[in-house]
Amino acid sequence: QAIEAKEAVEIKAENQTLATVTLQNYFRMYAKLSGMTGTAETEAAEFMGTYKLGVVAIPTNRDMTRLDQSDLVFKNEKVKFDAVVKDIAERHEKGQPVLVGTTSVEKSEYLSGLLGKEGIRHEVLNAKNHAREAAIVAQAGRKDAVTVATNMAGRGTDIMLGGNAEFTAVAELAKRGLDPEENSDEYEAAWPAALEAAKQSVKDEHEEVLDLGGLYVLGTERHESRRIDNQLRGRSGRQGDPGESRFYLSLTDDLMRLFNSGAAERLMNSSVPDDVALESKLVSRAIASAQGQVEGRNAEQRKNVLKYDDVLNRQREAIYGDRRRILEGDDLHEKVQFFVEDTIVALIDSATAEGNGDDWDYTQLWTNLKTLYPVSVTAEEIIDEAGGKSRLTVEFLKEELLSDARVVYQTREETIGSESMRELERRVVLSVIGRKWQEHLYEMDYLKEGIGLRAMAQRDPLVEYQREGFTMFQSMMEAIREESVGFLFNLEVEVTPAQDVVVADAAGGHTEHVEPQIHAAGLEAPEKPAQLQYTAPGEDGATQTRVEARSSSRSGNPAKAAAQDATKRPAKKKRR
Repeated sequence: QAIEAKEAVEIKAENQTLATVTLQNYFRMYAKLSGMTGTAETEAAEFMGTYKLGVVAIPTNRDMTRLDQSDLVFKNEKVKFDAVVKDIAERHEKGQPVLVGTTSVEKSEYLSGLLGKEGIRHEVLNAKNHAREAAIVAQAGRKDAVTVATNMAGRGTDIMLGGNAEFTAVAELAKRGLDPEENSDEYEAAWPAALEAAKQSVKDEHEEVLDLGGLYVLGTERHESRRIDNQLRGRSGRQGDPGESRFYLSLTDDLMRLFNSGAAERLMNSSVPDDVALESKLVSRAIASAQGQVEGRNAEQRKNVLKYDDVLNRQREAIYGDRRRILEGDDLHEKVQFFVEDTIVALIDSATAEGNGDDWDYTQLWTNLKTLYPVSVTAEEIIDEAGGKSRLTVEFLKEELLSDARVVYQTREETIGSESMRELERRVVLSVIGRKWQEHLYEMDYLKEGIGLRAMAQRDPLVEYQREGFTMFQSMMEAIREESVGFLFNLEVEVTPAQDVVVADAAGGHTEHVEPQIHAAGLEAPEKPAQLQYTAPGEDGATQTRVEARSSSRSGNPAKAAAQDATKRPAKKKRR
C-alpha cells in the first residue's frame, strides 16, 4: 500500500486470507499416506517425526556402476573454476558428455564465460533459458556434449546416453529448412525416415558414449542439503549405465564460509599452494558438518512452523467440522437454541456480576437485550413478579428472559414457516461462521507476526501463541453465537412459498415440487464477474474483439432480477 501511494495508483485493500494450511497438516488429512523418491534416506528422521512414516530403501533395478570420486577442495573460487574448466576440457577432448551443476544463475553464466574463452561449445540450462530446457536436457548425453545446469534437482528427465532420437530427428529436419508449421505436408512426409535414421544414429552413439565412461557429472559447489547433491549425482549411472561424479569446492563457498568457518580458516592458513587441491578426512568432516548444520536448521524451521500451525489446525478442524455438518444437512434447531440461551445468559451474567437486585442496571441490560432480540417483557413486569428488586434473583431473571426469548423465536418460526426457519438457520450460521473465521485468520496472522518479541520478556513465544490463540478462538465462537442470534431474530426475510411447477420435457411436461425460498440482505450469493466478449468497429472502422467484465449472477429475488434486467437493457441497446 505504501508503494501504491508513492506511485500515485489506486490503493487496494490488503489481501484477506480465506483459508490456510501447511503442507504437513494437509498431507496428514489423508487416511493413508505414502510417497516415493530417490533421496528420502537422508530425511528419514523427519519423515518419522512428522508423519510417522518409515523410509525403506528399494534395491536398484540394475547394479549401480557409477564411480563417485572424492571431493577436491581449493583455497579460493578462482583456482577452483580454473581446475573445473581444465577437467571439462580434458573430458570434452575425448568426447565424454559432461553435466556441470551450479548453485546459481550467476555462477552458471560465469562458468559459461570461462568455457567460451577456451573455445568449448556448451549449452547453459538456467531460468533464463527455460524455453529450450527439454531439448537441452534430452541431448545432454550425446558425445562431446557439455551442459552447464543450475540446480538439476526435480527436472524429472532422464539424460539418455547418445541422445534422444525424436529431438535428433527434429534437429535434422530443421537443418533441411523444414518447419512443421510452414511446411506441414513435406515435414510429415519426411518424418518417418528422419526418425528411423535418428534411432540408428542414437543407438550407435550410445555404444560410443558407454565406451567413453558414460555421463560425467561435475558439481561446482556443495548444496545446503545432501539430498540435492544426491539428485545431481543421480543424473549419471541410470539403469546400470557407467558414469562418474565429482564435486569441486572452495573454502570461500557459502556453505563453508557460513557454517564451518573454523575448519575453513585453519585450512586457509595452511602452507598448501592455492592451486593444489586438498583431499583429507578433515575436509570431508568439515563438509559433512556444515551440511548437517544447514539440514538441522532447515528441519528445525519446518518443525517450528508445524508447531505454530498445529495450534491453528485444531481450531480449523473444529470450525470445518461444524461447517461440514451444516452443509450435509444437520438440523440446527437445537444448536440455535443453545446459541440463544448462551448469549442471553452471558448478557445477564455481565449485568448482574456485582451487588444484588437493588444494584443492577436494568436499563442497560434491556438495551443490550433489544439489540439481540425484540424483548416482549419489561424489567418492571419481572420485578413485580419476583416481589421487588431485593427479592429478584439471577436465576429467576434468567428463567423469565429465556422463556420470553423462546416464545418470540417460536412466534417468528410460525410467521415464516418451519421449513423456511430451518433454511434461514442454516444460511445465517454458515454466513456468520465464514465471515468470523476470515477475521480470526487475519487476527492470528497479526498475532504470529509479533509473537517472537515475547522472547525478549523471557517468555516462550510458542506457549504465548497457544494461550492467546485459544483466547481469541473462544472470543470468535462467542461472536459467532451472538451475531447468529441477532440475525435470526432481526433479519428481514422475504419468503417465496412452496409451489408445484410444470417443467417441459419430451413427454410433454411433468410437475415438480419447489421448496420454499427465502431471500434476505446479506444472504444472497455474491455476484460473480463474467467476461463478455463481442465484436465492434474501432475508431478506424476496423472490426475489433472486445472483452469487458459484467455481472452474470441474478438475484434469487424476482423484484431484484427484474430491476437488474431493466438496468442492463439500455446499455445493451447502446452497444448494438
